[in-house]
Amino acid sequence: MKQIKRIGVYTSGGDAPGMNAAIRAVVRTALYNGLKVTGIYRGYEGMIEGDFKEMVSRSVSSILQKGGTVLKSARCPEFRTPEGRKKAYENIKEAEIDALVAIGGDGTFTGAEIFSQEYDIPVMCIPGTIDNDLYGSDYTLGFDTANNTVIDAIDKIKDTAASHNRLFFVEVMGRDSGCIALNAGVAGGAEAIMLPEKDTAIDELIDMLETAKHRNKTSMIVIVAEGDKNGGAYHVAKRVNEKFDYYDTKVSILGHLQRGGSPSSFDRVLATRMGYFAVNELIKGNRSATVGIRGSQIVSTSLEEALRGKEFKLDEELVTISQVMNI
Repeated sequence: MKQIKRIGVYTSGGDAPGMNAAIRAVVRTALYNGLKVTGIYRGYEGMIEGDFKEMVSRSVSSILQKGGTVLKSARCPEFRTPEGRKKAYENIKEAEIDALVAIGGDGTFTGAEIFSQEYDIPVMCIPGTIDNDLYGSDYTLGFDTANNTVIDAIDKIKDTAASHNRLFFVEVMGRDSGCIALNAGVAGGAEAIMLPEKDTAIDELIDMLETAKHRNKTSMIVIVAEGDKNGGAYHVAKRVNEKFDYYDTKVSILGHLQRGGSPSSFDRVLATRMGYFAVNELIKGNRSATVGIRGSQIVSTSLEEALRGKEFKLDEELVTISQVMNI
C-alpha cells in the first residue's frame, strides 16, 4: 500500500450541523500525524472542477460552533458518469491526494465507494445527515441538533395551541426516515406521529384524536414526517378536517430551519471523535469504510456492508412507547 502523505476532505449532499466540527477534526488530526490536507470545495462537483485549497490548522479556526459546511456542498450528476469520475481522478492525482475523507449521507457514500473501487483510492466516510438513517452508526452528525430544533419549535407551538383549543399538524423533515418525527414527537409530547415506515390510515388517526378529545384534551399536536404515505401535513390536515372538526386546525411546516443552527454539544463531540477516528483508520491501512458510533464506542463498518449489508431500522420500541404515552 502506498504511504499516505496527503488527505483530501470534502462534504457532499445535504448539509448537517456538525460537519464543520468533523472537518476541523480531520484537518488537525492529519496535521498532528505529519500529513498534509487538501480541502475539496463543493463535494464531487468541486472534485471534477479542481476546486481545491491547502488547509492548515488556522484554516479551521472558529468553525467548531458553526452550522452548515465551510467546504460547501453541491449535487453533482456528472460524477455519476465514468467521464465525470475520470476528471475527478485526474485532479486528485495532480493534487497529490493519496486518500479521501467524505462527510455526507448515503449518496455521498455510494459515490465514494465507486470512486475508491475504480481508482484504488482509500476512503473513509463520516455520516453527516440530520435523518439519522445510515446503517453502521447509532447516530449521524446533525441529528441531535435537528431534533433539538424541532423540539424547541413544538414547545412553542404547544403554547399557542393550548391557548386557542387548536389541533396543530407539524411537518418535519424525513422523506424516507421517521427518526426526527419519532424522537421529537416523543420528546415533545405529541398526541400522534405519522411516519414513512408506518401505514397509519387517516381513519386510525381520527380515532386517536377522538379518544383524546373524550379525555378532555383541549389542544393537540400531530407530527407528520414529510415522507408519510398519506402526503404532507397540509394533505393530512385537510383529510382529517373533512371528518373531524372539533378543533381549530392549523399546519406548521418547519422546513429547512431544521438543517441550520449551531451544532449541539453532542454533535460537536461526536464529529470530533469521528474525524479523529477516520484519519487514524486511514493511517492504519483501512481503505474503504464508514465511521460510526455504537453504544459509546467509535467503530468502522465496511462501505459494502454499510450500503448493502443491512437496512437502517426504526426503533420499534420507541414507536410503542410513543403510543403508550398518548393514553
